[in-house]
Amino acid sequence: MTLQRARELIEERSQGMGGYNRNAVRGVLAEVGREHGWDVVDGLIREYDLEARFEIKEGVQINP
Repeated sequence: MTLQRARELIEERSQGMGGYNRNAVRGVLAEVGREHGWDVVDGLIREYDLEARFEIKEGVQINP
C-alpha cells in the first residue's frame, strides 16, 4: 500500500467514530507498519490525531 493510499483511507475512516472505523484504521496502520516501518505509523498517528480520536497510541506495533 502506498502512503498516499493509506492517508486517503485513514482520512475517510476518521470521519466516523465507531468501532468499525477504528478497526479499519488499525488494519491500515498494521499494513503500513509492515511495509514502511513503525516510525511511519507513529507519524500517521500524530498527523491524524488518532490517539485522541481512536485511542491508538504511538510506539505500539499494531496487530489488526
